[in-house]
Amino acid sequence: MKCKIFAFFMIMPVLPAFSDDCLSYKVNPQVEIIVPTWRKEVIQPLRPMDLLHGNVAATLVENYEIIGDTTYIEDGYCISLKSVSATIGYSDFLVKIDSRHKPETCSYNAVLSHEDEHIRVYLSVIDDYSSRIRTAVQTAVDSITPIFINDESDADKAMDMLHTKLQSHPEIVLIKQKIQAEQELRNKRVDQVETGAYMKQCL
Repeated sequence: MKCKIFAFFMIMPVLPAFSDDCLSYKVNPQVEIIVPTWRKEVIQPLRPMDLLHGNVAATLVENYEIIGDTTYIEDGYCISLKSVSATIGYSDFLVKIDSRHKPETCSYNAVLSHEDEHIRVYLSVIDDYSSRIRTAVQTAVDSITPIFINDESDADKAMDMLHTKLQSHPEIVLIKQKIQAEQELRNKRVDQVETGAYMKQCL
């Protein structure tokens, strides 16, 4: 382990000069934002649930497909981002309803209708934040500088580094936090308005 650390620090002083050489080869990456197609599944667990309330588990997708640009320079290559296709949004909703509600009965449909309101909340957040998502991704992409490599065989490793830099960029992390905070706030509002009143029609 000590040898690996020593070798790492021996290389570090050389990299900045090569990295600076790559700055002039930075391109303006094209950015595409895709909202995934979503689907809903409804299940009734064997274990008892709250009779008046169902539950929705939402899957937030965050996937980045990147294409790199390779430029040969003296002593090596510059690897930069050429384009980014970002898929961000909710793809799956798993609705759980207490098994005591028989499918297609008034109570079952009432609970399902309420949970559908929550699904609309998730989708509305992504829709309302679409411009902010694009800005966050574009800002992150524009800030990522090319990576210098000595050998073209290291291109895949460089692409992995670019991918990691993109996903961990503060703008990307922040927009995800804002999306999650907003969906929690809107879901609470739905529950405050629908305090079991939707079940009264079935009594």
